Amino acid sequence: MKQRPRIYYTESQKSLMWDRWQKGDSLQQIAQLFGRNHSSVSRILSESGGIRPSPRRRSRLALSMAEREEISRSIAIGHSIRSIAKRLGRAPSTVSREIRRNGGSECYRANTADQTAWERAHRPQPCKLVKNSSLAYIVADKLKMSWSPEQIAGWLKYAYPGREDHQVSHETIYRSLYIQARGALKKELLEHLRRTRVMRRSRHHTQKKDNHGRITDAISISERPAIAEDRAVPGHWEGDLIAGSKNSYIATLVERHTRYVMLVKVTGKDTETVINALIRHAHKLPQELYTSLTWDRGKEMADHKRFTLATDIKVYFCDPKSPWQRGSNENTNGLLRQYFPKGTDLSVHSQEHLNFVARQLNERPRKTLNFRTPAERFNACVASTG
Repeated sequence: MKQRPRIYYTESQKSLMWDRWQKGDSLQQIAQLFGRNHSSVSRILSESGGIRPSPRRRSRLALSMAEREEISRSIAIGHSIRSIAKRLGRAPSTVSREIRRNGGSECYRANTADQTAWERAHRPQPCKLVKNSSLAYIVADKLKMSWSPEQIAGWLKYAYPGREDHQVSHETIYRSLYIQARGALKKELLEHLRRTRVMRRSRHHTQKKDNHGRITDAISISERPAIAEDRAVPGHWEGDLIAGSKNSYIATLVERHTRYVMLVKVTGKDTETVINALIRHAHKLPQELYTSLTWDRGKEMADHKRFTLATDIKVYFCDPKSPWQRGSNENTNGLLRQYFPKGTDLSVHSQEHLNFVARQLNERPRKTLNFRTPAERFNACVASTG
């Protein structure tokens, strides 16, 4: 069978790939632009782990093509190295080294020397985590605790103030994980990230689609008090269900002010089961810390009026196809997929295990809380109500 020729893409085509990838397009959508299969696009993007390579730029200190042509002409007419250097405004050692590394006076060619210098400069620079093994150890340890790179970077600033050698950006951590040529962190640590894929995806990639039914007498989120909207005080929660196989579900609740997470075991998705579980859970919290609940328009909340009657907690509903209106809860559901992967049976998890998972999330530092933990903030609220 005749082998298909290898596909080569121009730099402008590769640039278009990266533009579409960063906008959230799938591999197949990008490949269709070129009439190709997604594997040919994956080959290009996976070389850098789905992270767009930085554009290459010539160093301002490097010799330019024009300078190399001047060196070549001057050599041909017999000028000395010192006179060439003076004409270029360069040190004699710079000119001497340039000629020596490119075959000497007899073999020097400007075009060849310039291309060789460009290729020589295209080598990976040692990453900070490679040069600082103790910092790499700390980062790896936190990754094993399922902390995100952003949480780690923020915590390091809080834990080691003024220690530049113990600071690293979350982008450097991501690049060290996805671009294994950097050699700082083991690839196995990828499994501790929120989403265990081999390439980093755009934050714009696919959102949950709305296929929920209508809720009668639903109070729109637009009627939610401003004090809940601006997260000024605790007591306003966002909720949702995450689904598993065999019709199994877990109710997820996030407090907007503190980002505190609570998980509730439910034995089904029908509104009676879910409402009963939420009522039992609500009675475990001080009334001052549970005054409203924002949910999407899932049919599991059809009996929301019974919930409000039993708890005195008002329920507000998001607009259709607007999951971002429950941003804290949506983000939390993404975090929870580390512990409860899609397609697994969620009914096997006890309430005790759900409490354990929630505690892990609540003890992670959060950027939005200045890298304090939700547990610290929520416990302070509980103490103030007592």
